[in-house]
Amino acid sequence: MSAPIPGAGEHTVSAAPFDPAAAEALTPEQERYYLASQWRLMWWKLRRHRLAVFCGALLVLMYLVVIFAEFFAPYDLQRRNIDYIYTPPQALHLFHEGEFVGPFVYGLGYRLDMRILKREYPEDRTRIHRLRFFCSGDRYRLWGLWEMDLHLICPALNDDGSAAPMFLLGTDRLGRDLLSRIIYGARISLTIGLVGIAISFFFGILFGGLAGFYGGWVDAGVQRMIEIIRSFPELPLWMALSAILPINWSPLWVFFAITVILATLDWTGLARAVRSKLLALREEDYCSAAQLMGAGPGRVIVRHLLPGFASHLIASATLSIPTMILGETALSFLGLGLRPPVTSWGVLLNEAQNINVVALYPWLMLPVVPVIVVILAFNFFGDGLRDAADPYK
Repeated sequence: MSAPIPGAGEHTVSAAPFDPAAAEALTPEQERYYLASQWRLMWWKLRRHRLAVFCGALLVLMYLVVIFAEFFAPYDLQRRNIDYIYTPPQALHLFHEGEFVGPFVYGLGYRLDMRILKREYPEDRTRIHRLRFFCSGDRYRLWGLWEMDLHLICPALNDDGSAAPMFLLGTDRLGRDLLSRIIYGARISLTIGLVGIAISFFFGILFGGLAGFYGGWVDAGVQRMIEIIRSFPELPLWMALSAILPINWSPLWVFFAITVILATLDWTGLARAVRSKLLALREEDYCSAAQLMGAGPGRVIVRHLLPGFASHLIASATLSIPTMILGETALSFLGLGLRPPVTSWGVLLNEAQNINVVALYPWLMLPVVPVIVVILAFNFFGDGLRDAADPYK
């Protein structure tokens, strides 16, 4: 029942007794939100950032390709096709003379331009080479354990059983398929970022945590060390440290040495961020309570302080990995990083340093495309994570 309020026009007030429990009851949506964990709130907010989600899915796909590089690459890393040196990228077709054929490439002819001594490979439209999928090709050992010959995509077979030419991104000066080498090179270039960021995070959290938790002379010493490291120009220092690597080292040792060099110079920014956070969080009541209950510094930092800004650490990691990738690419491009027979995107770009080669064979610059794509994907994904790190905003 409702009784009209004098002078209030159409407004009415309920005459039922007031129930505080009913007034404070939450809707299912509100209860689900208020009871959600920090990670779930981050995921809900990240899902609304469509570009970050797309870039995250792209990065997952690229790392999946890295894990199974031998399967996704059409040819073996060192497979040479001596009859097709400096072959330009072949166009992929679906229709021939108005009829649907499926994915295929045309055959290639050959002639030598005597005026500029350039090899030319005109299309032979009388020969159609259909691409094969999930097929047998060059043999390899998956992860060094199982011998296999299964590939996602393979060239067509000629009547004599030999492989027809299929070079979707062209070949290099030794007739090696550039697409396969880019896929194999991703294994080094993308892995060096993950390994490097793991080392960088270890130093950043260690020194930043000590400086922020203890303060005083420990903080002053760590800050002076950081300032000394940051005072050196980055690229010349990279070049100097890479140049002292023994030339007789195995490719594996060179890989780890380059990773350590990049990580050793990249931890300073993270250490300062960790220090500033710990200086603020160490005064919180829960931190004081943990210390009064007998928790040691290591337990307080790892179990109570770091989880308070773990989301920011994740966002920092995604933004630091591109720096590692660019560092390796730059050093290898300059000839001071990884060297053949190791294959990375920087090593592939090193072959395109000669301007005459680039002018005649511009497809040798194609390894720069995945570098740009990965850097942009990491930055957009990192921006999305950084926004989602504070889901209450």
